[in-house]
Amino acid sequence: MNRLPNVTFKIRSQNEFETGEMCYLEGDKAWMSISSSDLFSEKRVLIFSLPGAFTPTCSSQQLPAFDEKFEAFKNLGIDEVFCISVNDSYVMNAWSNYMGVKNVQMIPDGTGQFTRMMGMLINKDHNGFGMRSWRYAVVANNMEIEQMFIEPGLNDTGNDDDPYIETNPDNILEFLK
Repeated sequence: MNRLPNVTFKIRSQNEFETGEMCYLEGDKAWMSISSSDLFSEKRVLIFSLPGAFTPTCSSQQLPAFDEKFEAFKNLGIDEVFCISVNDSYVMNAWSNYMGVKNVQMIPDGTGQFTRMMGMLINKDHNGFGMRSWRYAVVANNMEIEQMFIEPGLNDTGNDDDPYIETNPDNILEFLK
């Protein structure tokens, strides 16, 4: 794969986790449809994907590390940093709020379409998750993939210990240097 797939993400733009108040907008007024192209074209981006919001490694290490190192990525030519997970927008918004995310943009891949087209959708039934993302990261420039970082042992049989080595932000910073 040389290019990022162009899919449409459904993102809840306003909710009580962002505003502190219940959102009473009706119908599609609180929902946005945003394409990969809208998010990733005409810029150099770093995208990292993980098995799920509120999970141990994702919450205690991966998301906070990327958020903290945002300026270092910017200084090495990255325009924006995105976190994609096969979770719905409500979960991604709640997780972002809970974690106090300041710099990383959260993208819900609720249907897993983007993750599937990246070849990273796996079965995590052994954890009760269903279909989720394998842990990976991508540096892309105008939708063209420059480099992929994929954790070892890609499988959907439950024979992994949820590795977090290749997608560590320090590895990506080293690549960017």
